Amino acid sequence: MENLSEKYCIIGVGQTKYGKHPGRTTIDMNVEAIKNAIEDCGIDKSSIDAVLCKYPTSTFSSFYSLQVAQAIGIVPKVSGVIDMGGASNINLIQYAITSMELGQCETAVISFADNPLTGSRNAYTKPWGDSGVHGWFGTPPAYGMIAQRHMDLYGTKSEQLGAIAVAAHKHAALNPNAQSRKEITIEDHQNSKFIARPLHLYDCCLVSDGGAAVIVTSVENAKKLGVSNPVTILGLGQSHPSWDIELRKEITVSGAKESGRMAFEMAGLRPQDMDFAQIYDCFSIVNLITLEDYGFCEKGEGGSFVENGRIELGGALPVNTSGGLLSETGMPGMQLIIEGVRQIRGECSDRQVPDAKLGIISNQGGIMSTHATMILGR
Repeated sequence: MENLSEKYCIIGVGQTKYGKHPGRTTIDMNVEAIKNAIEDCGIDKSSIDAVLCKYPTSTFSSFYSLQVAQAIGIVPKVSGVIDMGGASNINLIQYAITSMELGQCETAVISFADNPLTGSRNAYTKPWGDSGVHGWFGTPPAYGMIAQRHMDLYGTKSEQLGAIAVAAHKHAALNPNAQSRKEITIEDHQNSKFIARPLHLYDCCLVSDGGAAVIVTSVENAKKLGVSNPVTILGLGQSHPSWDIELRKEITVSGAKESGRMAFEMAGLRPQDMDFAQIYDCFSIVNLITLEDYGFCEKGEGGSFVENGRIELGGALPVNTSGGLLSETGMPGMQLIIEGVRQIRGECSDRQVPDAKLGIISNQGGIMSTHATMILGR
């Protein structure tokens, strides 16, 4: 297959407010996010012929993307749902591009919405298989084990994880749509309660209601549609460790290693070429491991890499410039894509990375079970 780098682009992004949305359905929030994405790029709704969704984690529903298509008034040529957890959004973009390559559609909207804050969060708190009898409920204990293993192997310190949380909250304070705009210090991080040792409260993502959407088409079609500021997709990758965490030989390496290699190879770029990174951070340790696996530093050096403001705005590699999952919204991944697009467009005001031309975005699902990578540029 020909190299698809620079052939496709994101032309529109949209979102709801993040936080509490009592009484609103996930379909309703998808519709709002899609409407805002359409308005963002200025195209007519009739131009969209594919509707792809990540189904809400809190409440599974069959034919979900078809329900969203009906609600927004589109009869799609291509529709579907991919179940890769937080990696679904970038994987859906890859699916859209595949469908376009096959000539099945021209313009796709990819959306996600969920309401675990005011609706049901049972999916996040249920016993973890047979391990539930030993007290393993939800995902924090697994990420606590991953963090502890990284500390044991490489000497990583809790304060270094704290530097990731401090950066996220600092950036979110500059983001008017962030759910938590409170800046924190390392001391705040260290004094916050333990959720699953060694992870503190501020090492864990928010719980949030909200929706978000992006619109993808070919660069050629974007010109025909009259889109003024498309953001080009330069590289894509995916890799999925898949197995339950307790069955893996190594738990401090994620799918980011292979997924990142694919994306950088497709784009013909290297980690040092990136102006920013939007890294999936359901827990702070994931951010650190992903930076290592993408090659921004050697394995085991992530702790020192994130210290001393390196990942803050003004540092060598600004990370999660809108606050990420730790502080903007706990939504699984779509917000990172939207922030990447806005950074490339130069639309981020006080949190703008100067002259941002290239950026990498990660999505991850499960307990480092799935991973997808995208590199954007202009």
